[in-house]
Amino acid sequence: QVHLVESGGGLVQPGGSLKLSCTVSGNISGIYSMGWYRQAPGDLRDLVATIDSTGRTNYADSVKDRFTISRDNAKKTVYLQMNSLKPEDTAVYLCNARVITQWGRYLEVWGQGTLVTVSS
Repeated sequence: QVHLVESGGGLVQPGGSLKLSCTVSGNISGIYSMGWYRQAPGDLRDLVATIDSTGRTNYADSVKDRFTISRDNAKKTVYLQMNSLKPEDTAVYLCNARVITQWGRYLEVWGQGTLVTVSS
């Protein structure tokens, strides 16, 4: 069974930084892409950033120049470095991975989410 293990959320003051990590757990043959989405109370789930198997990245306009996504293929882990955090960044951050299972099938997996709160 494939699942995602997230860590790194918490409370931070405006202007501060946090780093999220997400690791794929389970037997897989490969990873197409990994990424982060976020959902604030009453809002839809929005893309934050993704990174594909070639290292190509995609960011929401609201986080460009403040957030950086990276991955360690050997560790099957994706990171999200968040700098210059704003109160509007407050949300549950969910990790997403699109993988190839050990049986050669495409599978999309979501983490349970980690809460990021930006407040003074």
